[in-house]
Amino acid sequence: MASYNRVILVGNLTRDPELRHIPSGQPVVHFDLAVNHTYTTQNGEKKDEVSFIRITVWGKQAENCNKYLSKGKPVLVEGRLQQRSWTTKEGEKRNAIDVVADRVQFLGGRDTSGGHDEYPEMNKGSESAPSYEDDKYGDVPF
Repeated sequence: MASYNRVILVGNLTRDPELRHIPSGQPVVHFDLAVNHTYTTQNGEKKDEVSFIRITVWGKQAENCNKYLSKGKPVLVEGRLQQRSWTTKEGEKRNAIDVVADRVQFLGGRDTSGGHDEYPEMNKGSESAPSYEDDKYGDVPF
């Protein structure tokens, strides 16, 4: 059976992006996105919920995110969910689900605080994230 893994989010950065380079030299940036959801309870009371989601962006898009985005800026992110696992210093196993972005669209218009006049064009599919998943099932016959 085929599977589908696609996410579209609109929210605001909770902190400035963090740009790094992996050993091959490819740039990667991480930032956290606050996504709001308002709903009405059975009693008619409005409630607000906020989800905080870690976003990973690769390549030229990562460099542009680092250059043009900052805490509080609104963005639209399209991508896929990816689970990561690690072991803490105390030996506890942890898991988290992040979004690996294929496309980041800057929202909110031009920066009027003396920064850059406009955002660059960020097209979907400019560079893909390296992933062990690409080779993980390479020999499976289906």
